[in-house]
This record gives sequence, C-alpha cells and structure tokens, in this order.
Amino acid sequence: MSPKTTQSAGPSGGTRSGGQLTPGRVGVATLALLALIFVCENTRGTKIRLCIPEVTMPLWRALLGTGVIGGLCGAYAVKRRG
Repeated sequence: MSPKTTQSAGPSGGTRSGGQLTPGRVGVATLALLALIFVCENTRGTKIRLCIPEVTMPLWRALLGTGVIGGLCGAYAVKRRG
C-alpha cells in the first residue's frame, strides 16, 4: 500500500486547494493583468484583414478577441489531457 498524503478535507469531504497561492497561480494572474493593461492601452482603431475582408475596429477589441480564442484553445487542450 502507498502512504496517504495529508490534506485537509472540507465540510463536504473534498480536499481544499482553492485558497492556496502557488507560484503558477501568481504567474498566471500576473500575465493576465499585464495582458489586460496592454489591451486597455491600445484603444485606437486599426484595419484588420482576415483572409479577404478588411474591417476597421478598435485594437483592444481585436486583442481581447484573440486572447479569448487563445484561452478557449488552452482550456480545451488542458481538458483533453486530463
């Protein structure tokens, strides 16, 4: 038999790890904050070309959309792995 790890159990019987500040969580929060600041600083309109059509939109909207698409792809990859 393998030794059991000691983890505190919550009232529902599950383990509690949601409140811990790990280096990974701090890093992700820092990157998210920097990305949000970058998006907010770039508010001018710009021309964006996706294959054939060309549209003019605020740069923050294009950056935010790209970030959301990247986040969804990352979440999908993590979900498929686990």
